[in-house]
Amino acid sequence: MIAYLLEIRHGGSFFGGPSASVDVHYGAIPYELTHPGKHCELISQQTLAGVEETVACQGQAGVTGTPAPQPATLETVVTAMFLHGSFLHIFGNMIFLAIFGPTVEDAIGRGRFLAFYLVGGLVALAAQVAVDPGSTGPTLGASGAIAAVLGGYILLYPRARVLTLVFIVFFVTIIEVPAVLLLGFWFAEQVFLGLEGLAGAGGIGSSEGVAYFAHIGGFAFGLLVIRLLVRRAKPDPPSHAMIPA
Repeated sequence: MIAYLLEIRHGGSFFGGPSASVDVHYGAIPYELTHPGKHCELISQQTLAGVEETVACQGQAGVTGTPAPQPATLETVVTAMFLHGSFLHIFGNMIFLAIFGPTVEDAIGRGRFLAFYLVGGLVALAAQVAVDPGSTGPTLGASGAIAAVLGGYILLYPRARVLTLVFIVFFVTIIEVPAVLLLGFWFAEQVFLGLEGLAGAGGIGSSEGVAYFAHIGGFAFGLLVIRLLVRRAKPDPPSHAMIPA
């Protein structure tokens, strides 16, 4: 949350999120990661529809000049994990982290959890870059790292159940759902939407700025490595968690 307040201080609004220039400056851009020494910058160009902002990168056809000073590309790999596109973006991420994170942290320990979270975020970014190495759109958010936490949770506690708040028109009710079903459905949705993005015109495995393959990569990482980090042979089952649907 502190990082979010700092990023909107340089441009943007509390609910709308940071400005596009902040996203490009501190977000992780796949093109920069796959073209060492090349940097991207937000520019304005005249089109038939008027003046529009776009991202231009060194080495692209027709792009000349030198971009303004900016953080090192490898630095943005880390800063991107703590940036969010809007208040709803960070709020949604924090709900999932608050519900599932403490349980996983208790099972593996605070230090290991921090390392697991950060490496999970890096693996998630790598998965998205591998799918779309030439993308000039900045990737930002903790979704990939949180996906690793979800993957770890579902493997450690396959029998856990989640109290889910469900809105039906004007009515609100609470139902008990197996965590494996809820998170399994979420993962299947990411795979479907990611593949749909690959099959689309853009062919980038993302839609409306959502990096679905980062979610897939982070989740898979959590599933694969969480058992190596558990301090106890068999973690105690968690109490019920509440999550909106």
